[in-house]
Amino acid sequence: MRTQLRAFLFYVAFVAVSIGLIGAVLQMGPTRHDEFITMNSSWTSLFSLEISRNIASPLTGLILQILTILVFSRLCSLVVKRIGQPQVIGEMIAGLVLGKSVFAVVWPDGFHWLFPASSLPPLFLLSQIGLILFMFVIGLHLKVSELKSRGSAALVISHASIVVPFFLGTVLAVFIYPSHGPKNFEFVSFALFMGIAMSITAFPVLARILQEKEMTTTPLGVLTLTCAAIDDVTAWCVLAAVIGLVKAGSLGAAAGVLLSAVAYVAIMFKLVRPTISRLLNAERVGADLTSAQLGVLLIVLLGSALISEVIGIHALFGAFLAGVIMPQNLLFRNGLMEKIEDLTAVVLLPIFFVYTGLRTQIALLNSASAWILCGSIVALAIVGKILGSAMAARWSGLSWRDSWAIGTLMNTRGLMELIVLNIGYDLGILAPDLFAMMIIMAIVTTLMTTPCLNALNPPMGRRT
Repeated sequence: MRTQLRAFLFYVAFVAVSIGLIGAVLQMGPTRHDEFITMNSSWTSLFSLEISRNIASPLTGLILQILTILVFSRLCSLVVKRIGQPQVIGEMIAGLVLGKSVFAVVWPDGFHWLFPASSLPPLFLLSQIGLILFMFVIGLHLKVSELKSRGSAALVISHASIVVPFFLGTVLAVFIYPSHGPKNFEFVSFALFMGIAMSITAFPVLARILQEKEMTTTPLGVLTLTCAAIDDVTAWCVLAAVIGLVKAGSLGAAAGVLLSAVAYVAIMFKLVRPTISRLLNAERVGADLTSAQLGVLLIVLLGSALISEVIGIHALFGAFLAGVIMPQNLLFRNGLMEKIEDLTAVVLLPIFFVYTGLRTQIALLNSASAWILCGSIVALAIVGKILGSAMAARWSGLSWRDSWAIGTLMNTRGLMELIVLNIGYDLGILAPDLFAMMIIMAIVTTLMTTPCLNALNPPMGRRT
């Protein structure tokens, strides 16, 4: 006890002497007599001025934006979950509400204070990092060996669910190109992009809906997940080709881009994939990845994204392909997904939704003709996806109820559609008003999936 008291007294004396010496040194220093220091202001006014400066700093603004996005996204997700909708619907709605369609209309001053134009580039970069990680995770979910073993039914249904809406999208492009087509792109580029934009299925949202319905291990659920996986692979390959054509500007240049892309994909599968397996000894590694292993994988991910962006087929395709070529060891993939998925889904993807909302202006649809066109886009998207999938499923031997259930599930667009639409907006293919119409289509088709599936009431008790 006496030793502790002696130590405490020594500590107090030491601190007091140190403070006194530091104060003496500070008094010996030269004094500036500028206006800021010598003005007759109280400490409260000086403190308020400092607080104002800190609030105006870019870092403070970014943190406030992220905090607002996360809180509002959580609230919207809780609301939609109570009515049986997937979390992504709440995040999509939160993005629209915080953007130009609602927040900027209801409280313009507050919107411009929270999201000034100067703050958009950092939000854009964060959203793109989130999308790169997200597409990597989507690639991890896909197992090429399993896709090969599912038989022809999944391939037929998946490709029918792409071809029919793709055709309807190109037909729609014929009619709207004169009024909504970009002036600096040929009709072919616009039509191909409209076709692929109508053909997307959101694999992660579909998987989440099946999980909530306890259908992931039923024959119908397994078949639908396989169809969606094939749909994603096919659609992203077609999208990469379309982007290559759009960026190249001519068929000759586009051919060079596509040949480079084919060589790049071959190298990823034939060289990079076995190298990663040998380097990490992935067949033996479990779910507990070391920081060194994770570092190697992130280098592969970012390197693949960089190469695909330089080639001209977009960084997101490279991230997706990097996930696909990862070793097939299930524990390895699950461990990798656990390390990446939570941060991506909880923090970065809501930023992407809000960034999409910041560029979506539903107010541009200010005429009856605009809303008629929007309704036509939604109707064609629904008919193309559901009818194409359901007819192919019925032709493959499924019952009508299961066929319509597959069509309903494949009609889910969700986040994947928003990614494609943002690519089109960034490339200049989609005008702001057409972009808003397509965003509405993505939300409506995703929103209708759960209630339509409940109405069909597909069997949930049989497991594979």
